[in-house]
Amino acid sequence: MSKGKKDLKSREIVSIIGAALAIGLVLANVNSIYGLLSSLLNIGTTGIVKSPNINVYRESGCINEISSISWGLLDPGASKNVTIYLNNTGNIPLTLTQKTQSWNPTNASTYISLTWDYTGTRIQPKEVIAITLTLKISASIQNITSFSFDLVITGTETT
Repeated sequence: MSKGKKDLKSREIVSIIGAALAIGLVLANVNSIYGLLSSLLNIGTTGIVKSPNINVYRESGCINEISSISWGLLDPGASKNVTIYLNNTGNIPLTLTQKTQSWNPTNASTYISLTWDYTGTRIQPKEVIAITLTLKISASIQNITSFSFDLVITGTETT
């Protein structure tokens, strides 16, 4: 290989090394370059998540929360009233629905019914309302000496 070609080859290698060093220098300082070309702004935010929630109590002062209701000893054909107090402890207005489920024995719902005097009015957050539950035993009830069921009260957002 001639000396001119060797010099040209050496210059190409030096140029490639120089370019690689320049690229490396840029990459090594990309954080500084990025920092010079950007701006950061932190904005704090707050919010409230809608939360429907109801609690049930024995008294209007909302002291003793209810987890079960004992109906006691009932005669066939009788009915019994129990007043409960519902507190909307959520942060949105609610309307209520109720249903019964998990009857034991399963045929008890044929002879026993539960109603309430709730009229569908909106319950505002922190509002407490009295609701009377009425349990009715059919006069024709047979072969049921004890029973249980779950009362499910659902609070749904109203608009």
